[in-house]
Amino acid sequence: MSQLRSVDCVTRVCVHICRPYAPRRRETLPTLPMRLPLLLAAPAVALLLHTTACQRSVAVTTPTDAPQTGLAGSSVSTPFPTSTNTVEPSPQAAPADFDEKKRPQWLQARIEEHLKEKKQNPPIQIMSYQYKGNTVYFESAPCCDQFTTLYDASGKVLCHPDGGLTGRGDGNCADFAKTRTEERLVWQDPR
Repeated sequence: MSQLRSVDCVTRVCVHICRPYAPRRRETLPTLPMRLPLLLAAPAVALLLHTTACQRSVAVTTPTDAPQTGLAGSSVSTPFPTSTNTVEPSPQAAPADFDEKKRPQWLQARIEEHLKEKKQNPPIQIMSYQYKGNTVYFESAPCCDQFTTLYDASGKVLCHPDGGLTGRGDGNCADFAKTRTEERLVWQDPR
């Protein structure tokens, strides 16, 4: 019996002394009661969305009765519009008005060169203007980063008013866009 008491005493001492150092049993939180609202929330949201968004047997009808007052804006809503359709089809675009003057020989040769080349997008245009008291011819560029060209009446290149990487041309006739007058379409690639 003395052995039992000593063992019992040792056990009690060990329990009191060793307890702080002994590994504790991990306490777990009750998981089901905390997850229960989440488990119920998802089906509740799905049911709510299904019942409100997916109504069955929706009938769309067009009223055929004449309006009671015939005036839009009154307290009685009209079953059909009282105004007429304001969208009108646009007429076919008129063909471009080309300058009817006799074109200089160099310009006609330039136009023929364009017609031999592959079609450009946007189409090449040649416009005539009055610039600093002289007739000049402006040739558009086939693309945005290429220079446009301004010719004098004899076909000599005056400058490149716009285009290029900056879009400002070569800078030799920076005032062209502001001071040009009497714009006329001389030619546009018809293809």
